[in-house]
Amino acid sequence: MGDIAANIMGWLNTEIVLTSVAIIVLLILSAFFSGSETALTAASRARLHQLAKAGNRRAESVEALRDNPSSLIGAILIGNNITNISASVLATSMLIAVFGEAGVVYATIAMTILVVIFAEILPKTYAINRAENAALAVVPLVRSLVWIIHPINRVTSILVIWVLRLGGVRVSATLGHDESEAELRGMIDLHEGPDQDAEHERQMLRSILDLGDVWIEDVMTHRSNVVMLEADTPIGELIQQVIESPYTRVPLWHEHQDNIVGVLHAKSLLRALRDKTDDEIAEIQVLDLASQPWFVPETTSLLDQLQAFRSRREHFATVIDEYGAFMGIITLEDILEEIVGDIVDEHDVAVAGVRPQSDGTLLVDGTVTIRDLNREFDWSLPDEAASTIAGLVLHESRRIPEIAQEFRFHGIQFKILRRSGNRITLMRLVPPNVTIGAAARTDRKLG
Repeated sequence: MGDIAANIMGWLNTEIVLTSVAIIVLLILSAFFSGSETALTAASRARLHQLAKAGNRRAESVEALRDNPSSLIGAILIGNNITNISASVLATSMLIAVFGEAGVVYATIAMTILVVIFAEILPKTYAINRAENAALAVVPLVRSLVWIIHPINRVTSILVIWVLRLGGVRVSATLGHDESEAELRGMIDLHEGPDQDAEHERQMLRSILDLGDVWIEDVMTHRSNVVMLEADTPIGELIQQVIESPYTRVPLWHEHQDNIVGVLHAKSLLRALRDKTDDEIAEIQVLDLASQPWFVPETTSLLDQLQAFRSRREHFATVIDEYGAFMGIITLEDILEEIVGDIVDEHDVAVAGVRPQSDGTLLVDGTVTIRDLNREFDWSLPDEAASTIAGLVLHESRRIPEIAQEFRFHGIQFKILRRSGNRITLMRLVPPNVTIGAAARTDRKLG
């Protein structure tokens, strides 16, 4: 008992007090390093970028530190480990002096509890809930720390890279294009909101990222649906056809429809007709009013075509295939609708050619694009091998299906309802988690 009392009284000497104060200071520094690491890595890059653009110097410093993550994380880890190890050593030596060899066990238990609770969980929990504010608060001290520890950090970084290279691992300080895009897509998928506006925003942002992977041939108006006029048509008849057309720009062909010789703008025709007599109107040469056609290959991506529209200040182009044959037209509006979706009123269906049924199934024209269905119903049908839903059925089934034949691909059931020659014109789609009820009677009528 006398020895224990003497040991307890020893706690009060100056050395023990100073050691205890040093341990507390080191634990505070450890908490600072742990919280700083969490705050600086968890802070929203987008919010910090906006603050930096607004002139916030601390936000600029955070961005600069995050641009060199190896130096930032290395400096924080070095500082954190130095403080934790030093605190543990001091605690062990102090408790050994008080309790003898049993002090090693007491120091291990005490420092584990203190470090985990007060130097790890507590500061990190605080920092992750106030990431931006915490990052802005600690960045001056962390920036100074990075500068001070830079020589040590540089040596350790070189050593780490060398060891990894021995194992065949190549280290890159920055994300590649694919990784950056994947990260951005993940952020878009995590974007949430209280109403459907958030879903619409997600769809638009995904569509923007997909522009570089979608080709003109996937969204163009096919030649079979293009309103065209023969250039040799008498002017009176041509005027009537332009008036009846719902479009302001109409391609002109000569001799055969693959030979597009111009694009007539309705306004140009109206200007030419203004204040003209009947005899003067009869003398109008329509090709003099038409602009030269702009031909683009069908394999151009929508992103490239959008940039071309902007640079040429045009929004109408004629699409040709690899043999120079006329395939259809592409407009700026087609590309914009790929981003924002079709503009429809309350009487229109969300996707042209898709008619939802009361039993949850869908009647879908064969010409409906896979991309439109994926965007509207949040499906994941592949569109690499085919752009239309009919093309997908042909690709997956490896045959020309018969009427009433059924298939199941990618979790969706397809039933062929109509064909025109070898072309699928109408089918019924049964989405996942929809049971087939009385659809068979309707199918017999449609067939």
